[in-house]
Amino acid sequence: MLHFEARKEAQLPKKVARIAIVLVLVAFVLGPRGAEGRKKGKVVESFAYTAISCGGHSASITDFGGVGDGKTSNTKAFKDAVDNLSKYASKGGAQLYVPAGKWVTGSFSLTSHFTLFLHKNAVLLASQDMKEWPVLKPLPSYGRGRDAAGGRFTSLIFGTNLTDVIVTGANGTIDGQGSFWWQKFHNGKLKYTRPYLIEFMYSDNIQISNVTLVNSPSWNVHPVYSSNILIQGITIIAPVKSPNTDGINPGMNTRTQSYSCTNVRIEDCYIVSGDDCIAVKSGWDEYGISFGMPTKHLLIRRLTCISPYSAAIALGSEMSGGIQDVRAEDITAIHTESAVRIKTARGRGGFVKDIYVKRMSLHTMKWVFWMTGNYKQHPDNHYDPNALPVIQGINYRDIVADNVSMAARLEGIEGDPFTQICISNVTIGMAAKEKKVPWTCTDVEGITSGVSPPPCDLLPDQGSEKITACDFPAEPLPIDKVVLRRCSYRVKHM
Repeated sequence: MLHFEARKEAQLPKKVARIAIVLVLVAFVLGPRGAEGRKKGKVVESFAYTAISCGGHSASITDFGGVGDGKTSNTKAFKDAVDNLSKYASKGGAQLYVPAGKWVTGSFSLTSHFTLFLHKNAVLLASQDMKEWPVLKPLPSYGRGRDAAGGRFTSLIFGTNLTDVIVTGANGTIDGQGSFWWQKFHNGKLKYTRPYLIEFMYSDNIQISNVTLVNSPSWNVHPVYSSNILIQGITIIAPVKSPNTDGINPGMNTRTQSYSCTNVRIEDCYIVSGDDCIAVKSGWDEYGISFGMPTKHLLIRRLTCISPYSAAIALGSEMSGGIQDVRAEDITAIHTESAVRIKTARGRGGFVKDIYVKRMSLHTMKWVFWMTGNYKQHPDNHYDPNALPVIQGINYRDIVADNVSMAARLEGIEGDPFTQICISNVTIGMAAKEKKVPWTCTDVEGITSGVSPPPCDLLPDQGSEKITACDFPAEPLPIDKVVLRRCSYRVKHM
């Protein structure tokens, strides 16, 4: 008897220890709100970011049946999520969280007062089922599609007539799986123009930040007929021989009731592209002239570009609505065909004026400066050959380049010269196989100061005292005064 009681007493501490361990494990698993989390079958994730606004309600794509296995179509899940969350637009806005995983989806549209947030290990995979890509009419300022005379496939992430929309994350990825589309394009099997990755139309207060875009079917980011756009800290990568994979293409901007002018700010972006890294446009020939919406007040800074077959920054060639007040600074371009390129032609009409570029670092270029008035691509034969573009007030300064084949190719239009060109404080190191004539100039007018190698006679050197002659506005644009808020969320999802 005594022996039995002794055994019970000896075993008691071990039982207590085991119970204590179990309780600790339960507490660890459940956490401070673990009982509620287990009861509802939810997992809580929290994250923070900066944005133009912070929404009040949040949900995960998994709450709407999303499956991130890289195979299941999530097009319906994204549409259902946006539709459900749109009811919070007037109640502080909403946010849709995309957790880690590979989420196959076709095109889907966002709504106002909405944030799409991608986890750092989230990948949106563009569907290769063409039934998941609705077809839109051509842009009214283009008159036709870029790839075909008809309409265009809706962009992967799309929206029209929106306000306060954010696409951001922790550098999650949007993969356009472009080779599917590039092959069809090269084989002439597309009836409609290829989709873009992100496009917003007739919208204002838009932010696209901290995401990585890869292998777009065509252009990557296209805000069009829109105002007050912030594009910040994004990475864009496409094979350098992929067709028309422009990085960021700000199009025509429109006035809104809230703002008297339009603004776009692009900063801290890294782009490897099969076309222009930044392409500024405003409509094509008679369609752009008729639509009459210029692209104005654009700021580009701290851009790194690689594009062996195109430009770091291109203005045109579709510039028939006009381009004005573009400011670019602190630009690095490596293995890029040209630094700044202006493309236009007879029949374009419109204007490119008040362009300001400073502090460029360029390595291995075909041309540093390239302007052409002979870019003859037209949407159809109905353009007016007497619609001549106005190119004036082009300012470049504080530029260093090395391994350059030709310093500049500046070709205006006979009877319609490009005027008020100013280039100062520019040093261009020529490549071993440089062209015999580093500068070619026709139908251009302007001045230079402190430029090496010496420019053409149409741009006479004004001497070192004019080295700061080329203008760069001191007054910041309104978009540069935007103050971002710090947003934080706790997301419960299955």
